[in-house]
Amino acid sequence: MTTNENNTANTTDATTLVLGGTGKTGRRVAERLAALGRSVRIGSRSAAVPFTWEDRSTWRPALEGVDSVYVSYQPDLAAPGGADAVGAFAEIAAAEGVRHLVLLSGRGEPEAQDAEARLRAAGTEWTIVRASFFAQNFDEGAFLDPILAGEVALPVGDVGEPFIDVDDIADVAVAALTEDGHTGQVYEVTGPRLLTFADAVAEIARAAGREIPFVQVPLDAYTTVLAEYQVPAEVIDLLAFLFSEVLDGRNAHLSDGVQRALGRAPRDFSDYAREAAARGVWKV
Repeated sequence: MTTNENNTANTTDATTLVLGGTGKTGRRVAERLAALGRSVRIGSRSAAVPFTWEDRSTWRPALEGVDSVYVSYQPDLAAPGGADAVGAFAEIAAAEGVRHLVLLSGRGEPEAQDAEARLRAAGTEWTIVRASFFAQNFDEGAFLDPILAGEVALPVGDVGEPFIDVDDIADVAVAALTEDGHTGQVYEVTGPRLLTFADAVAEIARAAGREIPFVQVPLDAYTTVLAEYQVPAEVIDLLAFLFSEVLDGRNAHLSDGVQRALGRAPRDFSDYAREAAARGVWKV
């Protein structure tokens, strides 16, 4: 890293806006930046300067005085309108003088790649972090309740997925936001091995010391149950897309993004499972 005083990537007085700053990755990015002495602004509905993707009038106030942004789109870049929103935000960010955008993207999602292209075209420096399924979906996300209930039923079979630990995502994003050498890079980040969802649930069961069977169910049965539990239709549509298309085998391979960005191997799913179990998150 250079000590050049004109290198804004390495100054501690520049402000980074962290969108989704209370979510799985954003919270970790914000904590790491703060620990490095960086000025951090949380981009969320409840922040002192509120930000929501739905209300574009909140974007410019949140960007005022900001040097860099961690861009995490909710609910997912594959959702309708995601690419347009990210593209419009990137253009406004560039007009407001933002220097660097770091986008959390998804593997194997054409809509996410459209968002990447829109962001790259805005004229700022950029870095793309293209992630596989989060390991933390099993303890902080959609799969926690089924694990606690004692059975995980999902519409997915033997396709392999290289689950990524979100701590690795945060480490890559913070490196891109604070170090030289990451501009213009696309880091496709995965874990170090492929697991089926049944494999992942079995590892969690072993770590938690519980019996947690995995059951493959038809997609229509799965979405019917979600509707019975009054899950919003747009969320059901998104999950159906992820399970029917993103998990069709197109992503059943490993990538070297963590190694290239950080110079180390990604964390293994078994390490994640042991650490989460030790916190008692899967106890009933």
